[in-house]
Amino acid sequence: MDISTQKTTNEVTVFKDGDFVLYRAPELYWTGQSGHTFVCKVTKAWATGTYTLTALVSGRLVEFVKPDYMRLLPPIDAMRDIDTAPLHTDGAATDMTAAALAWLTRQHATANMPPELPAPRG
Repeated sequence: MDISTQKTTNEVTVFKDGDFVLYRAPELYWTGQSGHTFVCKVTKAWATGTYTLTALVSGRLVEFVKPDYMRLLPPIDAMRDIDTAPLHTDGAATDMTAAALAWLTRQHATANMPPELPAPRG
C-alpha cells in the first residue's frame, strides 16, 4: 500500500447538539498563535458533516467546523470530582461548589433511608 493513500486520521465521531467539545482552530494552531484550543458547545450539526459551535467563554460562534478538530468532553470527566470525593476526610469538601455538596448530601441521605413499603391493599 502506498504511504500517501494510508488512512492518517481516526474514525470520525458524530456529535449531537448540546455536546460539550474541545475544539482546536487549525489555522491558529498551525500558525503558532495562542488561543487555538477552547471548550465549546455544539449548537448545530449540519447534514454536510460540519458543525456550528459556541465558545463557552466568549459566546462566539464558530461555524463550518470539521469533526476532525473536535474532541468530545464526556460528562463523566466533568463529574469525576463528585463521584470520587473523599468526604470522610477533614476539609475534603472545601473545593466543591455548594450545588455539588447539596447533591452529595441528598445522595447520602437517600442511600441511608430504609426502603419504603408499598401502601397496604384495602
